[in-house]
Amino acid sequence: MNPLILNLLVEIGKIVLIAAVVLVFMLVAVLYLVLKLRWVIARIQSRLGPNRTGPWGVLQTVADALKLFQKEDIIPRGADKWLFILAPALVFIPAYLVYVVIPFGEGLTARSLSVGVMYISAISSIGVIGIVVAGWASNNKWSLLGAFRGASQLIAYEVPIILAVVVPVLMSQSMDLNTIVSGQAGNFWNWNLFHMTAWPMVPIAFLMLLIAGLAEINVTPFDIMEAESELVAGFNTEYSGMKFALFFLAEFAASFTLSAIVVTLFLGGYQPPLHVLGGQLGGLAFSAVSLFWFLAKCWVMVLFIMWVRSTLPRVRVDQLMNLAWKALIPVGLANLLLTGAYITFWMPK
Repeated sequence: MNPLILNLLVEIGKIVLIAAVVLVFMLVAVLYLVLKLRWVIARIQSRLGPNRTGPWGVLQTVADALKLFQKEDIIPRGADKWLFILAPALVFIPAYLVYVVIPFGEGLTARSLSVGVMYISAISSIGVIGIVVAGWASNNKWSLLGAFRGASQLIAYEVPIILAVVVPVLMSQSMDLNTIVSGQAGNFWNWNLFHMTAWPMVPIAFLMLLIAGLAEINVTPFDIMEAESELVAGFNTEYSGMKFALFFLAEFAASFTLSAIVVTLFLGGYQPPLHVLGGQLGGLAFSAVSLFWFLAKCWVMVLFIMWVRSTLPRVRVDQLMNLAWKALIPVGLANLLLTGAYITFWMPK
């Protein structure tokens, strides 16, 4: 066989294998996140939560997934059929592609890019197109209102997110996520969040990313585009079966994605909190240890998101937009200016 064709087939095989592994991880993570969210909310709100399906209710999300597989796929009369079908894919695929550049551990990045941060920002912004298309194609006023709300919310909060992620990029002098993580090696006081010489710029960026990220992934108190009491679930009102499941899957996957981005940029990524807790290892041993620490940190962040989601009430639309345009963006611009001045005049070379 021609060596060029053989190399091409090997490369295609690698891509398919990586895509399958990432997809399986995403599906398993979402199944567990949905179950854990129900348990956490029930615990905080003094309710029981899932406890009947399987031991301790662990099979509840599996049962829900099977139910969605069996539901009838309905396209409303008067809907734009092809756009109605396309919209869930436009929301799900970007949420899936973000995982490609996330460093899960030493040597455990599906595809390392020198512009990883820019890639995540660009890919994440595509989802708003799917939301607008879903609302427009549904031929439903509640869906259209939800889509308009969603578009205004996502576009508004993309700006403070970019202003926040630029700070650790400037500190690390790189947009490669692996380089950013490597720069935080050692002990936890080397992490960007605890970088004492860069206070208060980095903590401000951290809080901005956390707040704007919660709005971007559409969870309480910022779930305006799906406000059930006002919009009957908003842009996805007319969706059922697996099309609805794709929206649902992308939303819960985004919770882990936000946690992974926060951990990577500010909390040392896959680096252990203390060097003696695995930092001295090498090869496969460090890859396994780094994977454990990355998932542990992400899990703590996910629990925090669930805590916020189960505690705070939903804000009004005007409050949501004022927070972005009148608070986060001005603070982000000032913080970016301070960070640039620090790097230019005071940061050790």
